[in-house]
Amino acid sequence: MDIQICTELNEPQQMLPPPPGTFVDREELIQHVGDFAVSQGYVVTIKQSKRDRVVVLGCDRGGVYRNRRKSVDDSSSECIRKRKTGTRLTNCPFEAVGKKDDGLWVLAIKDGTHNHEPIKDISEHPSARRFTEREILLIKEMTEAGLKPRQILKRLRQSNPDLLSTPKHVYNVKAKLRQGNMAVRNFKSLRPQKSAVRNNYLTVTESSWRQRNPPRVPNLLGGRFVDSQSSSSIDVLNPATQQVVCQVPFTTNEEFKAAVFAAKRAFPLWQNTPIATRQRIMFKFQELIRRDIDKLARNITAEHGKTLKDAYDDVSRGLEDVEHACGLATLQMGEFVSNVCTGIDTYSIREPLGVCAGICPFDFPAMIPLWMFPIAVTCGNTFILKPSEKDPGAAVMLAELAVEAGLPNGVLNIVHGTNDIVNAICDDEDIKAISFVGPNVAGAYVYARASAKGKRIQSNVGAKNHAVVMPDASIDATLNTLVAAGFGAAGQKCMALSTVVFVGSLNRWEDKLVERAKAIKVSAGTEPDADLGPVISEQAKEQICRLIQKGVDTGAKLILDGRNIVVPGYEHGSFIGPTILSNVTTNMECYKEEVFGPVLLCMQADSIEEAINIVSRHKYSNGASIFTTSGVAARKFQTEIEVRQVGINVPISVPLPFSSFTSCKPSFAGDLNFDGKAGIQFYTQVKTVTQQWKDLPGSNGASLEMPNS
Repeated sequence: MDIQICTELNEPQQMLPPPPGTFVDREELIQHVGDFAVSQGYVVTIKQSKRDRVVVLGCDRGGVYRNRRKSVDDSSSECIRKRKTGTRLTNCPFEAVGKKDDGLWVLAIKDGTHNHEPIKDISEHPSARRFTEREILLIKEMTEAGLKPRQILKRLRQSNPDLLSTPKHVYNVKAKLRQGNMAVRNFKSLRPQKSAVRNNYLTVTESSWRQRNPPRVPNLLGGRFVDSQSSSSIDVLNPATQQVVCQVPFTTNEEFKAAVFAAKRAFPLWQNTPIATRQRIMFKFQELIRRDIDKLARNITAEHGKTLKDAYDDVSRGLEDVEHACGLATLQMGEFVSNVCTGIDTYSIREPLGVCAGICPFDFPAMIPLWMFPIAVTCGNTFILKPSEKDPGAAVMLAELAVEAGLPNGVLNIVHGTNDIVNAICDDEDIKAISFVGPNVAGAYVYARASAKGKRIQSNVGAKNHAVVMPDASIDATLNTLVAAGFGAAGQKCMALSTVVFVGSLNRWEDKLVERAKAIKVSAGTEPDADLGPVISEQAKEQICRLIQKGVDTGAKLILDGRNIVVPGYEHGSFIGPTILSNVTTNMECYKEEVFGPVLLCMQADSIEEAINIVSRHKYSNGASIFTTSGVAARKFQTEIEVRQVGINVPISVPLPFSSFTSCKPSFAGDLNFDGKAGIQFYTQVKTVTQQWKDLPGSNGASLEMPNS
């Protein structure tokens, strides 16, 4: 047994070929193979290249060619042919073949065996000794100033301590400069970078997707915004005009694999990036969001339809999540217990999961993506975001700002599509966690499918938020609040106040409620005096109108009808005016289902106990509020109501990001919710370490006892 162990220890290191994958372009493929080669201790050379279609990369320990010519007559033409074919790299038969397929480069390994030892010292790596373009210019300036190669090298190492070049390499550069060769190649070091921060803004500014008419939103794959090779796409319509704003492609399967591979490849370096560095990127990110908030708001209004004020609120609420991410260092701290038993300490640390994904709905195009990826990546994960196909522009713009802020290539990726891409996210083994917000049926499906694959998931779905109005409530303040919370953003938000339960008589509230609702200005979101914009699409309008009519047919009283509203100048828009149904009962379909439109349902209860019972029995509920001047009633409501987010004289009980979003019941599926400490716990996992540091002089053998106190 001991002999076998010794043999295994003396065996040379087993080197691995680079993992196959899918890449955006040829350069990314070559960089991936080169980076992996350095970690394994070998050199990669380009053996054959047809730039547009194929590149063959070969492994060689030091770039040495071995001569295998046969002894033949030197005067024959056969000799020349033998010399050309006989001289080849023979240190290692490894080959990586990259082929362009449907616009992407696919890497395959032809031979993965190695027959040489790895490079023991990185200085043996030819590419590790080269200079950057800036260093070349410094060498030129210092040469003209009369400095010797050793002096030049000493000064270069002051700004680049990891420089492995020698005075001989400086001399060779000086010789090229004397010959007038200023086109010295800017060699990138193939060694792993110490800092993951780099300015990728150039890749953003070079994007051409906005120049199309209509624009076709790109995927973000490995730090590059690239147009999908898919021929299928969805038109994004401005709901106020029905004009095409942009097109959303159906991301291909190969493009999705490229996104996952890029995220997986970026994870080790990003995980080891200091938390302070990640926080600085978030500080820069929030600064850039503030700079471009006008552009983001206009894009949201054009694609979603909500008013500019609501669009600003959308971005501002998401900005709070980014600001929360700027302070994650203290929230990720673990726990330490000293001397749990003699000489032994134990502590816990939080580590990122790996590749995570987010699937977004249409109602908050900026806020919900910002719920997801800033927290996830600041915790050290990499991320794949699928925006809603109905309004993806804001998510792409935010990704551009994240790249400009310094988020490294592959840390954030964006893919587009519908059912197929959602299935791919649920099924991919490399994705460890999924954050989902969306409709009920889709949420249940995603939760079941992803959970079956062993993924961690948080799924926030439909809601029916209630307000209980007590007889002693302040009339004016309560009415203004109900109208704003019920009809804001056209009722298209998961925390919209859709149902009001009046305790006691309803009559004294109805007329005043209708009066205030009629005062709401319905128009396109870009109009300066607009209070209420269109709903997202004609299909959504038809569904809302169907539920309104279903309520009327089953006995509800329609005291304000906004279905047939016509907005001058926007006759083709998907508009629904404020609509109020009274005498609603718990068995009506309009009450059971989420209407998700500017519709307020009014119910009546004889007592606060009955009102609490109505609210608690509904299957969907993100939050509930009570309006009263009685502290006793408020405390009773707070204690007995069976919802997790309670408001007292506030319409929408959504906490700020440092407090967790605490939806419950079928409205949320999963163990850990959004925001706050729960959000950090969702994107991290705990590792517990037990350590002992002491010498055992005179010990005759190892103890077989478990540590105890």
